[in-house]
Amino acid sequence: MASTARKTALLLLLFVFATAWAQGPPVETGSFRKPDLVELTKLDPTIKLDIRYATKNNFLGKAVYKQARAFLQRPAAEALVRVNQTVRKQGYGLVVFDGYRPWAVTKVFWDVTPPDKKIFVADPAKGSRHNRGCAVDLSLFDLKTGAEVKMPSEYDEMTERAHINYECTTPEPGRLRELLRAAMTAEGFAVYEPEWWHYDYKDWKEYPIMNIKFSEIR
Repeated sequence: MASTARKTALLLLLFVFATAWAQGPPVETGSFRKPDLVELTKLDPTIKLDIRYATKNNFLGKAVYKQARAFLQRPAAEALVRVNQTVRKQGYGLVVFDGYRPWAVTKVFWDVTPPDKKIFVADPAKGSRHNRGCAVDLSLFDLKTGAEVKMPSEYDEMTERAHINYECTTPEPGRLRELLRAAMTAEGFAVYEPEWWHYDYKDWKEYPIMNIKFSEIR
């Protein structure tokens, strides 16, 4: 019975995903900057990747990316490199969970997320700042051990512990969360308060919603 339920859920997810790619993003008006997506590890190889959506280790339980890569618009990517340089002086490095996200993936996230958890996903009718290449999900890792640090919650944990102002029961996770926030804020990123890991670059309004697959980015 459980196996049948899993297969049904998987088929439903595949259907939603195929429909999202066929539908395409909302039409926008106005003028935008020409997109210039840059692969983060090509700009700074010391940035570590943990692209959860290229694995089953995510809230969907299924890979939605075929490639474990991360991109941002060039100004945002260059700012993130400066953030990495800053935290490395303090014994940490950046680990990136996600950057640019095709609109179809945002549509899937919205469609499968329960109503009471939709604060954790973007409305595809408006598009996500990830879709514009100006949002990044990230954390820190310890340069000495290479291990990701312990934050107040897990990545993509849809609970109150994910909030940037959640009062931690022990001081160290809160200290590291604030260390990351200070470094990101100094380079023009603003945190999305319900998710300590999600940061938007200041120029996100200047870029269009995109639905380009990773394999199409040169």
